[in-house]
Amino acid sequence: MLSIVTGTDAAVLRKKAEPVTDPTGPDIRILIPEMIETMRTSDGVGLAAPQVGRSIRLFVAEVNGHTYTLMNPLITTRSESHIVFEEGCLSLPGQFLPVERSERITVEYDDIHGKRQVMEADGFLAIVIQHEYDHLDGTLITDRYAAQNMKNAYVL
Repeated sequence: MLSIVTGTDAAVLRKKAEPVTDPTGPDIRILIPEMIETMRTSDGVGLAAPQVGRSIRLFVAEVNGHTYTLMNPLITTRSESHIVFEEGCLSLPGQFLPVERSERITVEYDDIHGKRQVMEADGFLAIVIQHEYDHLDGTLITDRYAAQNMKNAYVL
């Protein structure tokens, strides 16, 4: 099991992760199952590589019994309709915040074979993907929550 980096000030959680240069490389083939095991053991539904100290654009997720591995993801569309869900984060133990996200998204990514794929996701899967995607850009749920509150403070 890998160690999970915690805290809002952890440098690896705050920087933009680098692309995965070889999605089929031996280091990635070892890392992915370790991340899945760590996510499951920690009772998480998603885990991004920066959360285990690796600043690369990779995350795993498990929703409705299906395990997802996305490398070099790019969210290409976001619905105008939003949903609010109380999110937790393995890097911020004990914190749960209502975060607003797009209800539906389309994401392009490299799969474990290095092939570019396109996935449409909605509901809880879309929330999980957006949460993990944020980790790849150095954004935490505390940042999203603060930004929402600032936006709402100016709504009359």
